[in-house]
Amino acid sequence: MKLLLALGMLSCTLWPQTRGAANAHYQTPEQRRRLAAALSDSARDRLERPAELVRALKICPGSRVVDFGAGSGYMEPYLSAAVGPHGQVIAEDVHPEFLDATRKQVARLGLTNVRLVCGRADDPRLPGRWADLILSLDVYHHLDDPQAILAALKRSLAPSGRLVVVDYYRRAGAIPGMNALTHIRADRDQVTGEVQSGGFRLIDQFDQIPGSQYVAIFKVRHRR
Repeated sequence: MKLLLALGMLSCTLWPQTRGAANAHYQTPEQRRRLAAALSDSARDRLERPAELVRALKICPGSRVVDFGAGSGYMEPYLSAAVGPHGQVIAEDVHPEFLDATRKQVARLGLTNVRLVCGRADDPRLPGRWADLILSLDVYHHLDDPQAILAALKRSLAPSGRLVVVDYYRRAGAIPGMNALTHIRADRDQVTGEVQSGGFRLIDQFDQIPGSQYVAIFKVRHRR
């Protein structure tokens, strides 16, 4: 979950990205506002190491990047700096409360290369063949219909673009203060299989937080 600055917002659905157990704690606007504040806590940096993640992804200046399910805009400062003044970042989310938090973050930091997009539960409403990289950070386990979302993300990637899934392992102790066995629907290998069945090929994977959080990087599988 994350997000950013905007020239304007599309009309926003109130549907959750998923209705499963992983989203039970933010079904109301007030719950989402509280969660947005928690997601912006600076203590998160020590646990998730966002600067190290962005460096590992080797985002080139001038790139076009999507923060899919951007939540409170947590990743926007890092992505904005990575793409530089000639690059662009789209922060997408389905919840107005998260987009509001991101807009404030973007305005406060003056991130002029970031804009907001309000997606739908089944379609992030991103421009076609646009993105050099789509980042899904702690979002995949929230999706009700991953294949519909994967199809939409596939349409949004530039021909050589990358889809990056960062999520928690489905194992005891993977998420501090939370039961990953009930919160996470699928472990890494199942997620990798689902993404590949959606028309992608795995090109790299590694741990972001050993034993807790992994990174899986994909490209679109083109027909020969």
